[in-house]
Amino acid sequence: MEQILAERILIIEDDDVLAEGVKLNLELAGFSAAVAPALKEAQNRIEQEDWALMLLDVNLPDGSGVGFAEKVRKTKDIPIIFLTAKDMDQDIMRGFEAGADDYVTKPFHIQILLQRVRAVLKRYRAGSEKKARVKTGNLEIDFQSWQLRKDGREIALTPTEFRLLRKFCANPGIVLTRDALLEELWDKDGHFVDEHTLTIFISRLRTKIEDENHAYIKTIYGTGYQWIGE
Repeated sequence: MEQILAERILIIEDDDVLAEGVKLNLELAGFSAAVAPALKEAQNRIEQEDWALMLLDVNLPDGSGVGFAEKVRKTKDIPIIFLTAKDMDQDIMRGFEAGADDYVTKPFHIQILLQRVRAVLKRYRAGSEKKARVKTGNLEIDFQSWQLRKDGREIALTPTEFRLLRKFCANPGIVLTRDALLEELWDKDGHFVDEHTLTIFISRLRTKIEDENHAYIKTIYGTGYQWIGE
């Protein structure tokens, strides 16, 4: 029988008793959970491992959970639920502005927290499935299986071309600077992609997806590119 992997949740909380209690109840509910008592350890675990969701305390011994959430949001698409003793409206608003998907005030009932976790994950899965498949003009794109069809015919793209296409489709109508696109192509091993190479990648992508009746990528001279779609 195929094993179904449990969704992994990272608990970033310096209260050992609370963190271990939440971890135990998450595991009893069918999740896989781990605890990081400080932001430095949490940062390392987020960079090295995949997580379905973060439970993040606002006040931690080595910094602000709100600031940490803002930093994570720049590179990772991970649902975040804040755990905090603060219940002031301005604190709640700041948490949402930092990228929080939900906010739970201490003390909380563990079953309420579990319901919040399930609800956020359900919304995230639904959004991810929708974002994984895009239909625009004469293109059908499945980013989950890395497949592109143009007028029903499969078109082969390189991994780099798919990464560019995904960046464009995620930001329709937005002018993406060359720096933003270069950052998308930056290799985790530090392999450098220069502006000339980016121009070549964009040209090749255009050749594959565009024709006389369909234009998708607009050049914004001196700035970057814009996905105009259809």
